[in-house]
Amino acid sequence: MVIVVHDQSEALERNLPQFLTVASAAQGEIIIVDDSSTDSTPDVLKRLKEGNPHLYSTFLPKSTILNKSRLQLALNIGIKAALSQRIVFADITRPPLVNEWLTGLANGEVTAVYCYLKHGAPEVTHQLFDNLEEAANFMLKAERQNGSGHQGRWFRMHRGKYDAIAVNKEKTLEAIRLFDQRLGVSRRLQLATAVFFKNMFA
Repeated sequence: MVIVVHDQSEALERNLPQFLTVASAAQGEIIIVDDSSTDSTPDVLKRLKEGNPHLYSTFLPKSTILNKSRLQLALNIGIKAALSQRIVFADITRPPLVNEWLTGLANGEVTAVYCYLKHGAPEVTHQLFDNLEEAANFMLKAERQNGSGHQGRWFRMHRGKYDAIAVNKEKTLEAIRLFDQRLGVSRRLQLATAVFFKNMFA
């Protein structure tokens, strides 16, 4: 599992233990890539790594000269550090609510996970894609950067608002090119429509 953070010490304190719980249950690893945080993120990571064999961390230097987004570069650093042949890209602000969050990500070439509360109880849904091309509209969708207004399983799936996505390692470099793109209004609307109809009528 690869997670990129920047000045998110509070989110790490609050949510990383939940990620570690599911990772240890599955004998998996979590790689945190710190994108030049200026808060206490490095100290929090150092403390949380003590006694946690499933947690690793690395960093993206601030002075790095970029020809692509910092997020893509940070994800690439995490991929190279990963030993697993199945890579999960997760967001520290959207932790797993149940253990099945991770175990269901082993299926399909690409799998998206949606966590939500149903009548106050945590639930999880996994959406499987046969290939990266089929998943591309979901991964491109710029709206995924905004967590507001996505409640319940169907609404979130119709809007394409996943919590994490799993990709086979040989496809990860292609996959991260779909992240952090600057898309115009018409393209975002096109993607939103494609995602909505895919999930309404699949």
